[in-house]
Amino acid sequence: MSTATARKLFPEVEAFIQSESLGSFIGGGEVFAESGKTIQTLDPGSGDPIAAVTELSAEEVDSAIDVAAKAFRESGWGTMPVNERAALLHRLADEVEKQKHLIGQLESLDAGKIEAQACGDVQNFVDTLRYFTDMAQHLQRRTTLAVKGHEAWTVRQPWGPCGFIFPWNFPFLLIGWGITPALAAGNTVVIKPAEDTPLSALYLARLAQSVGIPDGVINVVTGGGGTTGAALSSNPKIKRMSFTGSPEVGRLVAESCGRNLVPVKLELGGKGAAVVFDDVDVSSTAEKLTGAITFHTGQVCCDATRWLIHESIYDDFVNECVDRLRQVKVGYQLDASSQMGPVVNAKQRERVLGYLEKGQAEGAECVLPGGPAQVEGYTGYYVKPALLAGSLDNIAARDEIFGPVAYLAPFKTEQQAIEMANHTDYGLANSVWTQDLGRAARVAEAMVAGNSWINAHNVFAQGVPYGGVNKSGMGGGVLSLETLLDYYRNTSVVRPL
Repeated sequence: MSTATARKLFPEVEAFIQSESLGSFIGGGEVFAESGKTIQTLDPGSGDPIAAVTELSAEEVDSAIDVAAKAFRESGWGTMPVNERAALLHRLADEVEKQKHLIGQLESLDAGKIEAQACGDVQNFVDTLRYFTDMAQHLQRRTTLAVKGHEAWTVRQPWGPCGFIFPWNFPFLLIGWGITPALAAGNTVVIKPAEDTPLSALYLARLAQSVGIPDGVINVVTGGGGTTGAALSSNPKIKRMSFTGSPEVGRLVAESCGRNLVPVKLELGGKGAAVVFDDVDVSSTAEKLTGAITFHTGQVCCDATRWLIHESIYDDFVNECVDRLRQVKVGYQLDASSQMGPVVNAKQRERVLGYLEKGQAEGAECVLPGGPAQVEGYTGYYVKPALLAGSLDNIAARDEIFGPVAYLAPFKTEQQAIEMANHTDYGLANSVWTQDLGRAARVAEAMVAGNSWINAHNVFAQGVPYGGVNKSGMGGGVLSLETLLDYYRNTSVVRPL
């Protein structure tokens, strides 16, 4: 690896990526594709290679699922006392936390994420793992039913091997949201990370083995979505499937699972609205929304990318946002002075720049131009923050861009704001900004989405269900009791008296 960095990598990170190639991790060991095919991961901040990762065939993915199924049957993971399983999971959480800065740096390097934000993602994984592990210990798995003339009860049991396909924007955090409730319930897991960002998943699998998680409980299969991901979602031995990513691929995953009657959870994209009323503190609200749109370079599915602003403060608000966005320092992700890093790859940069062109071609006003960003010493995938404005029928207002781009429009009345917010095929997350809490509650409940936030955006409190509707997802959410319950199947037991 020849990547130049703004700071020296930890020796453990250097050692991990210096292998000639990295294998998938299946059944407690490294597994390489028989074909010898690999995928080259790149540093988004420089474009330089990081590591070559094996690319499994469909048949090799099927074998990994067989390993997970065997581990569920024979390792004792699903049948051991819940407190014993919890002890192992807490040990894993402790080890991940101990190595937070190593994993955070690896994640930063791989995903182009600002290093401090990547370390925050690792801590989020730790907190999520502990949350579901503790919840599983206190969950009543057996419930007695009052049924006349019968002794009856229900009992919750783990499903078996569960499949997970994760995207490249929050690789480690989303692994935590996904697999930890499944593991806490006693299931085994097969993880397919994004081909751009597989490194933290592979590192995690090795840590899990080191703390005593039985072999085959956590497996990582690497490769492209069209082969490796498709093989995972279409295998009938998977008992539950979870996919996080685009609606287009989500439909394909759902079709595959539907053919096998496998329950599937889809966490998909969004085109969130922030409704800003005229009684807000303009400077404070602008600071929060510009911070949201530049966080991880706008590569956040639940972000507020449509800003609907009351006409009486529209000009002041826009000017404040433009001033703040012009001051954002775009830089290499391992440089502590950088405020916004690169997008994940060249394709994503072209997508962002392409939407700026298409939006203006359809008549959008260019409030802040955006465009390619130059970072001295690096030739990575950098873009500047951008603001467009105009009709919400514009392609840049309709489609998910997944970059630091917001689309602005003024409104006059509360009802008009609600109608504008709901003028989308998506339904993931919106926010309303006002000092009038009665109005905030009305608007929050009237917006069609899985999540509405008041005077904040991107709020993920443990215990609050998070999921999408319409084009943004189906099959339940994350971070709550409902999430854990998804990973148990129910059995009713009845004895006539």
